[in-house]
Amino acid sequence: MTLTIYPAIDMRGGNCVRLLQGDYDKETIYGDSPFDMARVFAADGAEWIHMVDLDGAKDGHRVNDRFVIEAAKQLKVKVQIGGGIRSEADILHYLENGITRVIIGSIAVSNPEFAIEMIQKYGKRIVVGIDAKNGYVATHGWLNTSEVKAVELSKRFADAGAETFIFTDIATDGTLSGPNIAAVCEMAEVTGKTVIASGGVSSLADLRALNAEGVQGAIVGKALYENRFTLKEALDEVRK
Repeated sequence: MTLTIYPAIDMRGGNCVRLLQGDYDKETIYGDSPFDMARVFAADGAEWIHMVDLDGAKDGHRVNDRFVIEAAKQLKVKVQIGGGIRSEADILHYLENGITRVIIGSIAVSNPEFAIEMIQKYGKRIVVGIDAKNGYVATHGWLNTSEVKAVELSKRFADAGAETFIFTDIATDGTLSGPNIAAVCEMAEVTGKTVIASGGVSSLADLRALNAEGVQGAIVGKALYENRFTLKEALDEVRK
């Protein structure tokens, strides 16, 4: 299976931004229109766009949802969204407005019973986002680290029916230092499900390495914004 590339749009204050290792004080702004960025990615051949409401993740409610819905409704791409999703109403708000997949993260840790209910109710349209620091799950915009091991949590949700996971290694996110391939592969092996790698992709070589290991998806953000390679180059690389 070919590695799927998910160009990332992180939204804060209505802007496209990137944080360094999830630190809200280490923000770089790359544009003032998330929709325009999504349109560029769609024009460059993206099949999926990964969007994150950073304000929502921190504040616990939807903030930048209008940009997500605009992208889903106006562009010929599939959109997945995470950040600030804390209730079934949040999930339905997105699913009913054209978003293909909704990512649940912090709520999956704080209320796993709710997460399992949503997984069983909405099936493959729910993605479980697991963000880890030193192997332990981090929540609420990465401001808190739990005592739950990432692989143990992923196994629980896989057993409940989750089909897709996003694994983010906070230590590598926004650093352009290379993805934590071993951790991604471990989660894929433990769950037997699709695991999308997030954090650290810096080069086409990183994408080749993920592809070679059979990783099924990679979220790419800062490398695109810093012009390490283009989305077209990334798509060509994984299709070779």
